[in-house]
Amino acid sequence: MKYVVSFLFIFCFKLSFSQVLYLDKAFNVSKKTYTYKTINSKKKLKFDFYKPSEAKAKSPLIIFVHGGGFSGGKRNSKNAVRFAKQMAQRGYAVASVSYRLTMRNVGFGCTTKYLDKINAFNSASEDISLAIKYILKYKHGFNISSNKVILIGTSAGAETVLNLAYVYNNKILTKDFKFAGVVSMAGAVTSVKKITSKNAIPTQLFHGANDKLVPYDIASHHYCSKKSDGYLLLYGSKPIANKLKKLGKPFYLYTVKKGDHSWSIRPMIYSKSEILDFLYYDVLKQCERQIETII
Repeated sequence: MKYVVSFLFIFCFKLSFSQVLYLDKAFNVSKKTYTYKTINSKKKLKFDFYKPSEAKAKSPLIIFVHGGGFSGGKRNSKNAVRFAKQMAQRGYAVASVSYRLTMRNVGFGCTTKYLDKINAFNSASEDISLAIKYILKYKHGFNISSNKVILIGTSAGAETVLNLAYVYNNKILTKDFKFAGVVSMAGAVTSVKKITSKNAIPTQLFHGANDKLVPYDIASHHYCSKKSDGYLLLYGSKPIANKLKKLGKPFYLYTVKKGDHSWSIRPMIYSKSEILDFLYYDVLKQCERQIETII
């Protein structure tokens, strides 16, 4: 394993206390489901809200967005539920959000028009924004900290949260709203030019270098040919990290040399300690680190 870390501004010491809030399990968890949007008076979009039951202070809020190629996946899958509970046990509030699956019965490969793919990114980003707006409206009831909203997504969900953080023209949330951090598991964006010193936030990126669906570096989505309807150039975890490095902004790039697209799920199972470390030191404590891990 290769592990490189640099501190940009503040040196952070590793804590050695017996139990640390947001790092160690300390809470029981309660769960409740809410509807945040109704489509055509029938289709209801919901989120499951996981709450650290005994928490008295306002909790940081994790918005979890599932994967599934914008055609499948569930907010309450086995892995999503387990991950949400594990985060809530440590003091985070977690909203696992359903969104419109615009590619259902359409597909998301090389025959799908690239504009439809971009629309899928933006439709999901719109829905997640509406869920966040709903939670912020009732933030006192949810007992969450409005300036500590963290995005976490897998696969299509990772594309959604990165799009939401860096590309999407958000007219739903207030202009002064800024996410506290983002965790992407096998995600990419359509442009790194829109990542600037002004909008850069602590960003953790997990990616298999041999991912054949979402490129780790710069390549077309699903590696479609330029002649195909579905040709869409994407910038994966590596160029995103390079842009943040150039800007002197915090990032945590976790590269798996021989990893495939399964690393859209594996971090929730095998790399939870890295996620907790990033959330605690880089998002909450703002340690301003640049970390590159290669396995």
